[in-house]
Amino acid sequence: MDWAAMIAEVSFPILVTFYLLSRIEGRLNDLTGAIHELKLTERSARSYMAQEHPPAVAKEKPAAQI
Repeated sequence: MDWAAMIAEVSFPILVTFYLLSRIEGRLNDLTGAIHELKLTERSARSYMAQEHPPAVAKEKPAAQI
């Protein structure tokens, strides 16, 4: 096999791989940012709910008389 044919056969898959990896990296960065934003939103919602609606204290029920 001559060098030109070998380079042509090897370089195309390598280029496609690098292209796809670069696209996936961008999407992973977007997803990481969205997860971080969701975590912050959930944390602020929990603190809001804790301030507005404190947990109710369960009242003891009287024991049943026999």
